[in-house]
Parts: sequence; C-alpha cells; structure tokens
Amino acid sequence: MGKTYERIDGRLRAFIEEQPLFFTATAPLSGDGTVNLSPKGLKGSFVILDELTLAYLDFAGSNAETIAHLRENGRITLMWCAFQGPPNIVRVHGRGDAVFRDDPRFEELLGHFPDIDTSLHGLRAIIVVRAELVRDSCGYAVPFMTYDEDRDLHGKRFAREDDESLSAYFAKKEHIATSLDGLPGLPLPLPPSSV
Repeated sequence: MGKTYERIDGRLRAFIEEQPLFFTATAPLSGDGTVNLSPKGLKGSFVILDELTLAYLDFAGSNAETIAHLRENGRITLMWCAFQGPPNIVRVHGRGDAVFRDDPRFEELLGHFPDIDTSLHGLRAIIVVRAELVRDSCGYAVPFMTYDEDRDLHGKRFAREDDESLSAYFAKKEHIATSLDGLPGLPLPLPPSSV
C-alpha cells in the first residue's frame, strides 16, 4: 500500500507536477492552537527545486496562518491527491520557510516561476519546503473529479492593487499580521515588489 521515498524524482515527481491542486497543513506548537489546512492552485505557482526541496508562491488572502506557523516552528506537510487516473496520495512532511520580498533569496527563487504573472495575485512570499519524509498511500477513497481550468477571480481581484494598497488591505484584515492564535504573521507594510 504505502511507500516511503528517499527523494522526489521519476514517477513521483511527475505525479506531483501534474496535479492542479495541493494542500498545505501547519500548526502552532501550542497543543490548543489552531491547525491550518489550505488548498493551493494556480498553474505555475508551484515548483520542485531539487529532489528534496519544493516551493510555492504565497499570494494575497484573508489570513496568514501558514506563514505564522512557519515563522514559529517550521513544520509543514504538503499533500497531493489523484482525482484522475490511478489512485494515489502523496505527502511531503518537512520544514518550511517563508521567504519575504525583502529577503536576498527572493529574486533568485522567483526566477523558478516563469509561467505565472505574479503581479496579478498580490505576491506576499515564497514558501520553501525541505522534505524530511516523503510517502504515498493508496487513495482508493478519493473520488474521480475533472479539472476544467483555474479560476480567474483571484487575479481579477488583486491585479488592481499596488504595494501600498495591498499593505493597506492586509492591515485591515484581522489575521494577516497576527495569526488566529496571536503569533506573528506577515510583516507589514510589505516591502516594495520588483515584479
């Protein structure tokens, strides 16, 4: 049934890269803290950097739980499900880092995402994940579903924002600078974007 992998390559890599949707899960260290689970999509916003390192673009949203949890403890799990073809679920358990727009690594990392116009989506950070455990499981109970296309609503909403208005938008949201559990979230105001 399930198998553990030493690295992300071959068929495993191909499977991950073919999926139009994945999920991220994080949690604070506090035993009564809020566990966060988020769906992620948008073609071109996820890449595999090497056999143990993955990255995705963190765009504007109504909270910043993933960023807050990564800043506190770094723990993250990414998960992909096969909604078409043979059943499969892949999980990457690891340590993540939120690379913000003023980080010296940001521009180089951004170069790995040539297939998406980040200016449309209110780019906040790049999440980099170093895999510590890579496993798959059967996925027999995951339903068949058809992917039609990405929604264009996110791009339409945030394309009209510049750095100043985006920072103002985030400042009005209750759980951007501070998580649901009171942890530091996205540092505000946003540093200027070069995109």
